[in-house]
Amino acid sequence: MNLTTKTRYGTRAMLELALHHDEGPLSLAEIARRQELSEKYAEALMSRLRIAGLVQSVRGAQGGYLLARDPATITVREVYEVMEGPDPPVACIASPAECSRWETCVTQEVWARMHRAAMEVLESVTLADLADRYRRRQAAAAPTYCI
Repeated sequence: MNLTTKTRYGTRAMLELALHHDEGPLSLAEIARRQELSEKYAEALMSRLRIAGLVQSVRGAQGGYLLARDPATITVREVYEVMEGPDPPVACIASPAECSRWETCVTQEVWARMHRAAMEVLESVTLADLADRYRRRQAAAAPTYCI
């Protein structure tokens, strides 16, 4: 199962908003700079996320983007489905009639189980979880100074 750059970078952009959730809007330029994305690509990602209702845009000199909900209520699955769509990896899982081999296919169950397991993992992780993990790693990586 491969993840597209849309999903990976969209999740990173959402993480950036979660990390600064209580600080007001982040500009597109700031999101792009912090996550090492081009502004054009970040803009396309944020547009999709805004249309899906996961982020809000704020106009003006102090404008930018905000999460539309608390980061503890937004799952990675939601971001994934905005970027990739809700469809399973093979059409026959959602619509058996599309497969002429449905009755004898032994791989369909494997793909269905794989999809369910992946969605369960993505559903179990929120943006708040990612932000907490990020902060813990940053703290662990920070040098300590002795006086």
